[in-house]
Amino acid sequence: MNRTDAEGPDGLLQEQVGYYRAIAEEYGHLALPFPGADELTAALDAFRPTGSVLELACGPGRWTAQLLGHAADVTAVDASPEMIALASARVGAERVRFVRADLFRWRPDRRYDVVFFGFWLSHVPHDRFAAFWELVADCLKPGGRVFFADDAYRTADELIEGERSTTIRRRSMDGTAYRIVKVPYEPADLERRLARLGWRVAVRPTSGPFFWGSGHKEAG
Repeated sequence: MNRTDAEGPDGLLQEQVGYYRAIAEEYGHLALPFPGADELTAALDAFRPTGSVLELACGPGRWTAQLLGHAADVTAVDASPEMIALASARVGAERVRFVRADLFRWRPDRRYDVVFFGFWLSHVPHDRFAAFWELVADCLKPGGRVFFADDAYRTADELIEGERSTTIRRRSMDGTAYRIVKVPYEPADLERRLARLGWRVAVRPTSGPFFWGSGHKEAG
C-alpha cells in the first residue's frame, strides 16, 4: 500500500483491512502460544448464542462454526473477501449469510438476538469506540445480548510508536509491514467504559492474555 494514500485515521483502517486480506490464508495457523483459548470456547458455549446471531468481523469462520452449534441462523460480516471465502468453505451456506462490508460504514438491515465479535474490539480505534457500540445496539432486538472475546497482547517489536500508542506494526509471512490498531484493554477498565455508555457487560479475564465479555444494553 502506498504510505501517502494511507496517512490519517481512514488510511490506517484501510491498511488494517489490507493486512487481514494479506494474511487470510495463514491466519488459521496463527495462534498466541498461551493458555486461555479453551476458556473462551467454554464461555461462549455457556452463553448459548441462540436465535438469530450477527457475527462482526467473522474472519475465516472459526467462531462461525461454533455459533452455528447454537444459533438458528448467522449473518457473518467481514471486510475481507479472502476471509469470507475461507469462512464459507469452512461452514458452508446452510443457515449462514455472508456480507462483505466495512464495519465502520456498514449498517444492519435487520435486528438480531445476539451480536458476537471475536478478536475485533481491540482493532476499533478509541475515537470510534462509542460509535461502534451504538452500531451494536442498533443491531440488537429489544432484550438482545452481546458476547465478545479478545486479547491485549502486543509484542515489543510491534510497538513502533511506543507503548502508549494504539497503532502497531505487524508483518505478513512474506515480510510486508502493515500498521493496524491494537488497543490493549484491561477487563476492569473496559467494563467501566461500557457502563458509561449504558451497557451492563461483565468482562472476564482468562488464565492467559485473553478476555471475554457478555451482557446487554440497559433499557433507556
